[in-house]
Parts: sequence; C-alpha cells; structure tokens
Amino acid sequence: MTVDLEARLLRKHSGPVHVNMAIPRLVETAILRGEGVLSASGALRVATGKYTGRSPNDKFIVDTVDVHNDIWWENNLRISEAAFDRLLATTIEYLEDKALFVFEGFAGADSTHALPVRVINEYAWHNLFVQQLFLRSADTNWAFPETPGFTVVCAPGVKAIPERDGTNSEAFILVNFPRKIILIGGTQYAGEMKKSIFSVLNYLLPKQGILSMHCSANQGSKDDVALFFGLSGTGKTSLSADPDRFLIGDDEHGWSENGVFNFEGGCYAKCINLSRENEPQIWDAIRFGAVLENAVIDADNRTIDFANDTITENTRAAYPVHHIPNSIYPGAGKHPGTVIFLTADAFGVLPPIAKLSPEQAMYYFLSGYTSKLAGTERGITEPQATFSACFGSPFLPLHPMTYANLLKEKIARHQTRVFLINTGWQGGAYGVGKRISIQHTRRMVTAAMDGYLDFVDYETHPIFKLNIPVHCPGVPDGILNPQTSWADAAAYHRSAIHLAGMFDKNFRKFTGVPKEVTDSGPFATQGVVNAV
Repeated sequence: MTVDLEARLLRKHSGPVHVNMAIPRLVETAILRGEGVLSASGALRVATGKYTGRSPNDKFIVDTVDVHNDIWWENNLRISEAAFDRLLATTIEYLEDKALFVFEGFAGADSTHALPVRVINEYAWHNLFVQQLFLRSADTNWAFPETPGFTVVCAPGVKAIPERDGTNSEAFILVNFPRKIILIGGTQYAGEMKKSIFSVLNYLLPKQGILSMHCSANQGSKDDVALFFGLSGTGKTSLSADPDRFLIGDDEHGWSENGVFNFEGGCYAKCINLSRENEPQIWDAIRFGAVLENAVIDADNRTIDFANDTITENTRAAYPVHHIPNSIYPGAGKHPGTVIFLTADAFGVLPPIAKLSPEQAMYYFLSGYTSKLAGTERGITEPQATFSACFGSPFLPLHPMTYANLLKEKIARHQTRVFLINTGWQGGAYGVGKRISIQHTRRMVTAAMDGYLDFVDYETHPIFKLNIPVHCPGVPDGILNPQTSWADAAAYHRSAIHLAGMFDKNFRKFTGVPKEVTDSGPFATQGVVNAV
C-alpha cells in the first residue's frame, strides 16, 4: 500500500521535504545544486547523462496474482514482488537523509476520471518537470486526497545490480499495480516519470470503457476536436500546435463518455532542429519555467543551438500548456470529429493523405507504422520500417485489441472521420526524394478537419487500397498520388510491394482480428512476405 510507503519515506524522513515548491524556487534550487543552468531563453537547461531517452529494456511490471492474467506479457517485461521489495527498501534507505521534492497533483483533466499522483524526487529539476507536465491542484481547485491514487519515487542515484535484482542494467522502472507505486532509479531521463503514469492510465481507464491514447488533440473555433496519433518525429506535437486552433494537449489523452481529455497539464516537445519560422508556438514556449533536456547551449551567452545533436537527437523541452497561446487548461473537449494517423514514411510510398474506412482505421491503428531514417541512429544505413501497436506499444499493459475495439466503437458511435497522413518523403525514398513540406501537410490537415475532403473525388491505391483525394486546397494535385511523383514507376512499384510485405508480416502477430479488418490492409502475396 502507498500508505506504508508514505510512512517509511516521508513521515520518518530525516532530511528536508519540500512539497509543491513554487516554480521560481525550484529553478533557483536546481541551479544552486548544480543540476542545471539558465539558458538565454529563460528555460532551465539540464543534462540527463548516460540516458538521453527512454529505456524500454529496463521497464518492468511487477508480476502479481492481481494483474497476471490482464497483462500483455509479449510486450511487457515482468519482475518478481521480491525484487521490487528489495529495490524499494534500497531506495528508501538511500533517500533517508536527502532533501526530497514532492509534487501532489493529478493525471487526467476530466475530474470524474482524474488520477491523484504524488511524485517524490531526488532532484529539484525533476520536480520542476512533473509540476509542468501534470495538473496542479492549485490550478484545478481539486482537493488532493490523503492517499494518492499512485505514487512515483524517482531516485536516479540508486543503481540496480542486475544479477541480484533481476534487472537488465543499473536502470529500472518498476510498476506495481496492487501497491500503486512506480519506482524509478539509475536514469535521469525525466520522460520515464510521465510515460510510467501513462502506462498506468493505459491499464486503469480501458477497464472503465475509456480509450487511453498516445495522441495530441486540438479544438477549433466551433468546438470541433481533432486527434493526432503518431510516433516520435512524425509531427504530432508540431501539427497540433496550430495558431488557428486551441491546444488541448500534445501527447496523452483519454476518450470517455464525456469527450476527450488531456492526461497532462504540459507538453514534452522534441526540439531538434526547432525553428521559429516553422514552429513559432513551441519556440516561444521554451522560456522561464520550461525544462530543456540535453540541448547544446553556448557556454558564454547561453543561446540554444537547436540544430546541434552532439549529445542526442532526442533533445526535449517540457513546458506548461499555457505557454502555448490559445491553449485549453485543464485540457478537455467534445467528442472528436476527425482522427489523424501520422506516419513519416521514409520509403516514399504512402500518399500524403488518405481517407480510411472504419476497417482500415483499425488496421492502421494496430499497425502504428513509421520509419527510422538512415543516419539518425548508429548502424542504420537505409530506411527501416517501425511498427508500434496503437502508436504507443511500449506503454500498453493490455493487449492492443482492447484499445482497437474501443477505437472502433467510439468512431462508429460519433461518426468520426479518420485520415492517414504521411509527413515523410515523396518522389523517392529518403536520399532520393524530398520531405513533404510542413506547409502542405498543414493544408491537408485543415482540409480534413474542415470537412472539405468529404466532398471531393477519390482514387484507390492499387497496393495499399487507400482512398486518395484527387484535390486538396493549397496542395499541388500532382503530389497527392505518390505513384505520379516518382520518376521511375517500376522502382515505385517495387518499393510499394516491399513495404506492403512488411505491413503484412507485422500484422500476422495479431490474433482475434476480424477478417474484414485484415483484408482492408495492403495487398501482399505470401511470396512477397517471405522475401522481405
């Protein structure tokens, strides 16, 4: 029980305990403790050391009788209760005389379904991060209960011993559902805290008939809501931060009987190659109170070099949602009229935009496709297909069909349009073709949300069976069908068949999928699949 944890870690703690410290004081404290420096924009710049991104091989669910039959173990690592107890005791002992920074707030902007969260941090800047990412009691006027719904303990200074603790490295992220505790150690990457809570909500909410989603959301002037699903680098955050619309949230949402609600009170934007020209709202949001992870800054004038990936390509900025003009806080809206699946196809095969049938919506939701690029990661010399179920496989405790069935039910009930938008390449694969311009993508998104594409003619892709509009305002007709943008038609066909085979091969791992959903996917013969 969390009560036991509170008694052992907080009430009997010999060091100072700072609860809901004000943002300016957290910034000052972090600087005084040498945890970070102030950048020229006013954001606190920090370095996360060895771990500059999530550690999926270090995240475990504690295997207990209560949850054993619920968990999608093919996708989740398990750890014993004994190992959890040992690392919890080690962590409590380590933190006994240290200064602790405690945040008390909520995950979920729908008061009916909000999860009270208490986060206990070793670092001041980590507490600043969670204050910006989750919903604060003072801002919502929701009373924080005596016992939280979940407690997160983040102590990077605690290192696991794999041969003793049953972990894969010194880092560990342990989720214990019955005891309502998340234990994090060995890594300073702040994203582990937010994503762990996301995983918890992905377990709790579907059991209440609520679809939990790895997506961004915004709202138009007529209260029309759009959702954007996409993996890292596909434009999910950038496209949802539209100056002509109101931002609900950039990353994690629920879809309940009341509509859509943000899980968070802030944004966690990838900012490599960030520019004021292309993403002015995110650029201006990185100011005092924001946390800037692993970005390179000038030692003298403290200006930020967003193009510099010396430390990592995964540079991040965490800031409160109210740093974005026209944002909604707490973030909640009506049932979405439009759902958009984003993919960055480096093979240059998929169309810039396609309208999906309900069956195709399930297919592409379960597939969760994008591609990694040559040169972005060590060892990658050509584009590589990446499939992540429901556009968030690392955060799914339950089987993907749980989420897919909820999506099917909700888009049918609310007559929601679904589109697939490719933010990747056209006219050839990466290295030959060129990236689809963000301006063209934004016009396609606008046409989809405004309902313009409900009234145009479509043509069907012969391999992927996708319905491609023949016209979209502000977009050259010649780029809408990817086949016509390639100089070599035969090369396009080979590449399309190759990618279709990878889709088909990936989809075979799903069981219990209705035949009409499987049949809605791309055409690929058995021979093609075997050749991939």
